[in-house]
Amino acid sequence: MAGSDAAGRDGAAAIMRGRAAAAAAGGFRERFDFGGRDVASWFPGHMAKGLRQMRASLRRADCLIEVHDARIPLSGRNPMLQEMLGIRPRVLVLNKMDLADPRRQPTVLERLKQQGCLHVVFSDSRHDGNIKKIVPLVADLVSNSPRYHRVESTEYSILVIGVPNVGKSSLINSLRRLHLKKGKATAVGGEPGITKAVLTRIQVCEKPLMYLVDTPGVLPPRLGDMETGMKLALCGAIRDHLVGEDIMADYLLYTLNKQQQFGYVRRYKLAEACDNIEAVLRQVALTQGRVQRVKVLTGTGNVNVTTLNYSAAAYEFLRDFRAGRLGRVTLD
Repeated sequence: MAGSDAAGRDGAAAIMRGRAAAAAAGGFRERFDFGGRDVASWFPGHMAKGLRQMRASLRRADCLIEVHDARIPLSGRNPMLQEMLGIRPRVLVLNKMDLADPRRQPTVLERLKQQGCLHVVFSDSRHDGNIKKIVPLVADLVSNSPRYHRVESTEYSILVIGVPNVGKSSLINSLRRLHLKKGKATAVGGEPGITKAVLTRIQVCEKPLMYLVDTPGVLPPRLGDMETGMKLALCGAIRDHLVGEDIMADYLLYTLNKQQQFGYVRRYKLAEACDNIEAVLRQVALTQGRVQRVKVLTGTGNVNVTTLNYSAAAYEFLRDFRAGRLGRVTLD
């Protein structure tokens, strides 16, 4: 216990030293330089097909559950999906809350309320907790809303929508486990694009009889700005290679410093907080053992040299953020 207390004090001291050094140096970057990059068209063919199928399925839906990443509760939501919602009741599930900054919840809820989102559930699909609230809430909303051509039906049909890799399939599996004591009904994965077609209906509850329809994650055909695109990429909604791990790692460092989230100082044993991504990645490579063998041609023959692998270090930096090892961070 004494050792852990000492480690905690050492980490806190490192963070304070980092803050003091940053202040002495005039602070961190106030703006991020994207180097003239533009937002590419990240809209694969299966997304366009999925969007058409979702519009068709919407006619048979009693309610919509929009699942989104709690780390980007505002900027990452798809405006095209908002247009699809129409007059049907909806529940916004902000998933992966265990990775987001809980201090932002009141502000996030107020902003969402201003946007018309009145029913918000924070969840972590790895633990059932607040997920228990979803079925009763959906049942109450549907029973108090007009069902038009489905008025005589006793079963509820719920469409699950959202951008890629926010945990829609994990949520469905959690609901089945809670209410039906069943195992997985749909595949899950840590990369966007696992669900590529609107699946058949999946029962998640017996009383009331409720079916959910899993859908592919859909991005807008054109993202509005680089900041939004970068936040989506950091949370895994866009494949890393489309954006580039190097600039993603640099943007992550910029964001962490801007929010005074200095968990990376302790994790990578840095002497102080740093605004230079090369220096940070060098330390990541050193502490995590990310090296590579490089063949060097010399006048006397070939020599194998061990060097630091900065690309692998950038990937490690991103992976640590996504796993919450750099602290709980809300990017918005």
